[in-house]
Formats: sequence, C-alpha cells, structure tokens
Amino acid sequence: MHSARKEKRFSLARFRGTAGEGFALVAALLVILILNAMGLLVFSLSTQDIRISSQMVGEKKAFSSAEAGIHWVTQNFDPDNLAGIPPDNIVVDPPSDPDSYFAVTSVGRPTQGPEILPLPGYSTGGGQQWGQNRYRTSVAGANSRYHSRVQMDASLGFGPVELTTTYR
Repeated sequence: MHSARKEKRFSLARFRGTAGEGFALVAALLVILILNAMGLLVFSLSTQDIRISSQMVGEKKAFSSAEAGIHWVTQNFDPDNLAGIPPDNIVVDPPSDPDSYFAVTSVGRPTQGPEILPLPGYSTGGGQQWGQNRYRTSVAGANSRYHSRVQMDASLGFGPVELTTTYR
C-alpha cells in the first residue's frame, strides 16, 4: 500500500504548478487571435480593391460599347427613316469580347432649341443659305460579365440642307 500512495503523490505533484505557467498559453492564444484579425483585415482590403478594379473595368467596357453605338448611329443614320434605326443589343466585338454590347434607344428631333442650325460661310452664291438639321439620340452600352451599364445622349447634325428653300 505504501507504494501506491507514492504514485498518487507523484501524480498530484506532476499537475501542480505555479501561477505563471498558464501565462504562456494565454499569451500564445492572444497572439494567434491578433494575427488572425490582421489576416482577415488584409484579406478584406485586398478583395475590396479587386471588386473596385473589376467595377472600373466593367464601366470602361460599357462606356466603350456606348461609344461604338454612337459611331454605329453616325454611320447608319438616315433622316428619312428615323424609326428604322434603333437596333437592340448589338455585340461590339464578338470574337474578342462577346459580353459588350450596345442598344440605340431613341433617335428623333430635339425637344429644345432650334431644329435647324445655319452654317455660316457655307454658301454657293446667289443668296442661298445652308444649314444643318439637328437630331438627338440615346445609346446604352453594357457589359454582361461585369454587370455594368452606361447611357449616353448625343446630338447629330445632318446636312448641309438649303435653308432658303426650307423657309419659302
């Protein structure tokens, strides 16, 4: 029996310690907690930067698509057939960027200001005056990959048209 008591005392002495021995564990846990917090902060900041830069890329692609739509309108503009112009969802560059497209939402006469602007210094003599018909258009460019959309309003001038026969 005496030997069993010794073992018991030995085992109890093994688990006894001073108050300073638990500090290392608490300090290590605090350091791990602080490092995890810093890692989460760095991760959230870097993902936020990626989101902002991808949003900028999408807006630039949508702006470029709207600009391509305005060029398309200026090339295909026919003042005698205003209803036939508006295309919908035309892909700008199908082989390299199939996600960027534009849509011409409206083409018409201006709601404000004169419909015809004179062109000073543009005459052939004989009292003829020449001018330019004004039109307005609205083009929306979009990119489906980045979920971005840009709308542009533009004015078009068509001419020269003779003003002297227009006002007779």
